[in-house]
Amino acid sequence: MIALTGYTGFVGQHLLELLNTTDCLLLGRNTLANYSRFYEFDLSQTNDLDLVSKLSKVDVLVHIAARVHIMNDDSTDPLAEFRAINTDSTLNLAKQAAQAGVKRFIFVSSIKVNGESTTDRPPFTANENPAPEDPYGLSKAEAEQQLLELGKQTGMEIVIIRPPLVYGEGVKANFASLMRFVGKGLPLPFRSIKSNKRSLVSVYNLVDLIKTCIEHPKAANQVFLTSDDYDLSTAEIVALMAKVQGKKNLALPVPVWCFGLVGKLLNKSDVIDRLTGSLQLDITHTKNTLDWAPPYSVEHGFKLAAKKP
Repeated sequence: MIALTGYTGFVGQHLLELLNTTDCLLLGRNTLANYSRFYEFDLSQTNDLDLVSKLSKVDVLVHIAARVHIMNDDSTDPLAEFRAINTDSTLNLAKQAAQAGVKRFIFVSSIKVNGESTTDRPPFTANENPAPEDPYGLSKAEAEQQLLELGKQTGMEIVIIRPPLVYGEGVKANFASLMRFVGKGLPLPFRSIKSNKRSLVSVYNLVDLIKTCIEHPKAANQVFLTSDDYDLSTAEIVALMAKVQGKKNLALPVPVWCFGLVGKLLNKSDVIDRLTGSLQLDITHTKNTLDWAPPYSVEHGFKLAAKKP
């Protein structure tokens, strides 16, 4: 049996659809129609004997629930809040899973564990030392380290997956906003941002990888990076968004140096770096270890991401 957290979220909903089974134990605050196996669960719970009992029949626990990255976090202590959910609560859940005899714990982490940018350097790999630069990435990195140590102590198999930006039907935040702007035919100033490269992953490729990690014996105790294995420049992203929506690409050729200047003037250089810089993932280890390749094209994911709610 599979147990799943984060099943009401973007990735969790798509994973449930792919698994195509009601024989999952859902751990969360709200049950779903057609799912009789449900345990009301809060990530902050510890030493929950009822949860341990429920997990005793579980083979694999997929942990997706998290406090997600927030662009403009106004928390008094963002790191403490990220650690409480993404680090401490993750470890608490994993300890209870190990106590119950769960064989494999799959943790959906983030490429932010590796860092923020690959501009002027090779793509990130799974075996390099973590270099998180913000509280979210640090909380995920600390969770990974503690999970791997717990796995060594208990024998529970740990699988870590680090995705970059995830998109697809139902995506929100910046990707959805940009898709809407392009769909409205607005002349966005991104045509000249064509020398950078960004790795993305459609939710369909991500959940396919998670399903593979549930089943594949060689996934045990591994860290996997994932992407669509087809990187795009910002200009190419905008052009593809226009194409899948049947719109003309009206992007304007504003020189890239102008963005850098605006970033410095507004003290938003980090935002500009994400727009004009590169963030690439090398998924060779994932493909070779699991004999896996992303089954869906970038265009497939963009088309579905463009669907109106």
